[in-house]
Amino acid sequence: MKYLFWVLLSVFLVSCNEDDEYVVIENTFLTVDVPENFPELAYDIEANPPTQLGFELGKKLFYDGKLSSSGFISCGFCHEQSSAFTHHGHQFSHGVNDLEGTRNTPTISNMAFFTEFAWDGATSHLDLFPIIPITNEVEMGETMTGVINKLIADAEYQKEFEMAFEEGGVNAENFLKAISQFMVMMISSNSKYDKYVRNEEGGELTETETFGLSVFQQNCASCHATDLFTDGSFRNNGLPPNPQLNDIGRAEVSGSDSDNYKFKVPSLRNVSLTAPYMHDGRFGSLESVLNFYTNGMIASETLDDSLQTEDGLGIALNDEEKEGLLAFFEILTDDTFINDERFSEY
Repeated sequence: MKYLFWVLLSVFLVSCNEDDEYVVIENTFLTVDVPENFPELAYDIEANPPTQLGFELGKKLFYDGKLSSSGFISCGFCHEQSSAFTHHGHQFSHGVNDLEGTRNTPTISNMAFFTEFAWDGATSHLDLFPIIPITNEVEMGETMTGVINKLIADAEYQKEFEMAFEEGGVNAENFLKAISQFMVMMISSNSKYDKYVRNEEGGELTETETFGLSVFQQNCASCHATDLFTDGSFRNNGLPPNPQLNDIGRAEVSGSDSDNYKFKVPSLRNVSLTAPYMHDGRFGSLESVLNFYTNGMIASETLDDSLQTEDGLGIALNDEEKEGLLAFFEILTDDTFINDERFSEY
């Protein structure tokens, strides 16, 4: 499905030289393409339709260290395009003053299809999501007031906000809407797997990949559901708590003991690029993740029912099945998305 906004949003006259000649800049609406194998968008596009200038402003903000107290740590510092907008090789997110957090950086692709964000679902609206890292003292360590005041003091940003929004001006609402417009357009949907399910050229699977898909559907698809490869739920997958952190996950937000040690099911899209794995980044390889599900889980009161059987805990996988799954994970890599210049810093 395509979300089309053909109406011209705004026209601006901008001085381009010393002779006061002007050029017309049109701020047109962008098309949001929903892949045919994806569910419907969860984000309300009509409330904040992406525009060319809004998208470009959101991108500039995403990569601007000015959003942090140090002036150095940007959103893009931890969300790197080459690793599907995660922080490859870093166990925990870290930011200002080289401080380190307690959770691994999650991907921010396909965010427009979800309604709850962060490992514990700390916010239920994409527009509010950036507030979490901006105000986290070990990530960007800033306040929203501090960010907005710095942008107001920047003449270039003042002009760009006026051009991007009908009710222009630098304010928190427009700031958050601009970043959302950037993230809404970040749709990853062109992997070999996608070409396979859409019967497109380049989607022919090998025998091992086909076998891996079958193993995945039998053992993993109940949680890593739909072609987003997550159902967006919060689950306890039997991971032994890190005694130094004792991160109780979703319960920190809900206040309910029934949510202890539950974390959001991560998407497996581009998963081969996003190591380390789990909310605390404890596993450095997908092989280690599969070994954990085979024989590393522990029982607890909130352990997900799908991981408990009459034969015990976990998922019984032999070496051939693990090999097939690893091959399947590889075909979830979307090189088009990873190399899309629309989302690149430079």
